[in-house]
Amino acid sequence: MLYLKNIFILLFCVISINAFTQKTKVYGTVVDKKTKETLPFVNISFKGTKIGFTTDINGNYNIETYYASDSLVFSFTGYSPSTVKIKRDKSQKINIELSQSDVMLKAVDIIGDRKKENPAHVLIRKVIKNKRINNRAKLDAYQYEVYNKIEFDINNFGEKLKKRKVFKSVEFVFDMIDSTAEKPYLPIFIIESLSDYYYTRDPKRKKEYIKATKISGAKNKSISQYLGDMYQNINIYDNTLSIFGRRFISPVNNLALLHYKMYLTDSAFIGKRWCYKLEFFPKRSNELTLKGEMWINDTTYAIKMIEADISENANINFVNSYHLKQTFEQVENEVWMITLDETVTDINPLESETKMGFYGRKTTSYKKIIINKPKEDEFYSKGLNIVVLDSSENKTQDFWDTNRHLTLTEKENRIYKMLDTLKKIPILKTYVDILKTLATGYKIIGKVELGSIFDLYSNNPIEGNRIQLGGRTSNDFSTSIMLEANAAYGFKDERIKYNLGTFFFVTKNPRRYFDIKYKNDIAQFDQNDVFKKPNSNLISSFFRRNPFNKLVNIKGAQISYFNEWEEGFSNELTLRNYEIKTLGDVLKFSKTSGNVTATTSNLFASEISLKTHYAKNEKFISGEFLRQSLSTKSPIFDLELTFGLKNILNSSYDYQKIKLSMKDRVFLDFLGSFFYKVEIGKLFGSVPYPFLFTHEGNETWSYYKYGFNAMNVGEFVSDEYASVMIQQHFEGWFFNRIPLFKRLKWREVVTGKIIYGRLSDRHSSVMDLPNFSKSLSQKPYIETSVGIENIFKIIRIDALWRLNYIDNTYKDISVLRFGIRGRLQFSF
Repeated sequence: MLYLKNIFILLFCVISINAFTQKTKVYGTVVDKKTKETLPFVNISFKGTKIGFTTDINGNYNIETYYASDSLVFSFTGYSPSTVKIKRDKSQKINIELSQSDVMLKAVDIIGDRKKENPAHVLIRKVIKNKRINNRAKLDAYQYEVYNKIEFDINNFGEKLKKRKVFKSVEFVFDMIDSTAEKPYLPIFIIESLSDYYYTRDPKRKKEYIKATKISGAKNKSISQYLGDMYQNINIYDNTLSIFGRRFISPVNNLALLHYKMYLTDSAFIGKRWCYKLEFFPKRSNELTLKGEMWINDTTYAIKMIEADISENANINFVNSYHLKQTFEQVENEVWMITLDETVTDINPLESETKMGFYGRKTTSYKKIIINKPKEDEFYSKGLNIVVLDSSENKTQDFWDTNRHLTLTEKENRIYKMLDTLKKIPILKTYVDILKTLATGYKIIGKVELGSIFDLYSNNPIEGNRIQLGGRTSNDFSTSIMLEANAAYGFKDERIKYNLGTFFFVTKNPRRYFDIKYKNDIAQFDQNDVFKKPNSNLISSFFRRNPFNKLVNIKGAQISYFNEWEEGFSNELTLRNYEIKTLGDVLKFSKTSGNVTATTSNLFASEISLKTHYAKNEKFISGEFLRQSLSTKSPIFDLELTFGLKNILNSSYDYQKIKLSMKDRVFLDFLGSFFYKVEIGKLFGSVPYPFLFTHEGNETWSYYKYGFNAMNVGEFVSDEYASVMIQQHFEGWFFNRIPLFKRLKWREVVTGKIIYGRLSDRHSSVMDLPNFSKSLSQKPYIETSVGIENIFKIIRIDALWRLNYIDNTYKDISVLRFGIRGRLQFSF
């Protein structure tokens, strides 16, 4: 019965939602009841609303709307009004006969009985009820031209700063300082873009052509792809609004009255629309909410205009203020489309009203709006969903003067000239170079980049003190091919190690490239990617709870080909051949049979692997070669198939491995966000332990998100396994309710990790496991942690507990039952 009840509720919701978005169509003729003559210009309205129509010259009418009530009211001077029941969401013909009378139609107040309930609550419920109708996302398709203007200013740029020696050579820029605002500010950067944006609902697809960009002081096609509408838009009708990567509760959230106080304060014409003014304020401080006002159309209950600021006490870092203003217009009596979107952000890293900070200003205009004229499927399926036209950076001044939606001020025009001049000043170029070196770890010298500076020195028991030098070619050498090399020397083992590589594009759009590597260097034996750069730096050398001595030497080569079919969907095919050699006394490659132990110092492997990555609508920040994922709102899937190739280039093993993972971050409105990752793996064949699944432990003092922080390196191995990680970020939900704690803006996080695996006896016939390794076949391994994020804005501290296998000790390697771990974590 409970099952049937749930099915009934689900079907009811689906039917209700479907019906809610359908149109009501009514047509017919109005005539005089006595004479049967048609009546022109008869007033027709839906009962309880102000949606009005009239009959034509022949007395005919045809109404098609989403906003129907259950009755139509017909009124005409000299005739008695007539009310007729209709069927909502249906098409129907209704002919009406009116009788002559002097009774006139009475107006209807949409707000309701003000004595019984706060009229603002009645109004906001009507807005929420009609969200699906007024939201542009319900359209089958729409398109428009988008103009974006983004400006960055330095604020609090006072007299003391101007007198510093560093600014002597750039005194001319101070003429640009605007002292009329609340904080004096100096405009330093301006960006413009013009694009055509397309959307279709079923299936949901987006496409944008960036047809013009203008960046003061720079030309960068990888930046241009982020200047259109795809990354810039906030839809106020969504339940939560993504601002600085945090989820703010919208004032038209389905549960808005749980989070906001609302007041109906005014009514007036906004343009040609009669609207009601609704002011809203957070019910509780420190929540991610807004405060401001919105003007609501009296007929459709759509938002005509909204202005809002984030709450002063919202738990968000480095932002003094954020102001949002959006304006909407109704298109073809069908839907309300945004026509102007303006935001101003005051960012201050020191969170001080007197210290220097930044203004970020974004103005977006929408024109040439077309609705419900979908493009063919091929238009969306062909190529990437963001296309930067080759000619986008080469538009003339005449083009911009003609096509930009909003005219630039004189000061905005001067910013372009100022930035071109600043690029040529030597001292500023020096400061920019220093910042780049600290950010990337590489020092650019012409066509070469030296580094990484973070890997210059490290220490481990095998090599002792290790010095590493290296470099790669810069963008001045090529933006299509990169050469890379480094060499290291250990003063204890007195050996030179080195890595070589080349990376070159076949095409950048779509992204297709080859990556070739040769390695003769150390690696930790549980490292999933043996050709990954060695994790050897100053910090990791000393901040460890166990010795860094489970090391092997990897010698070999691999070649990879990467093909991105569309953004978020890619394949990578890799061929590799390598030798694994033991280092030190901890790891042994041996097999004991009776009283006889056979030992070898090296293993050989040849592999072919295919990786598939799928993340719907995944976005990236791209440089000329590397890029960083901005993630996606959808689950991310990764599949890796690996085949061991026996008898090819000395390889002795035939095996197959499959690994599949899924991860996602789910936003839970005011309860924060929930992250999960599920992974399974299976190995077929008989192999030595270095080719098994070695589950990733962590013996450093830093917290690792995906690894098992209380598990030792190499402690558990499997040939088949399943693991689950869950992490709930409460974003200060508890601390914000404690008077003393809410000032700290701390945020709570709870984590649980579990893995269960098995190890077949068939592998023991090939090689013995190390003494410190074992199977997980007895029971799953479980650890949990409770943490505090946002300590001093940048620190996360976790208290973690290992819940089982607590007696799994080996010699001087201890098991961590309880520990405190930390990491640097920058976020708004």
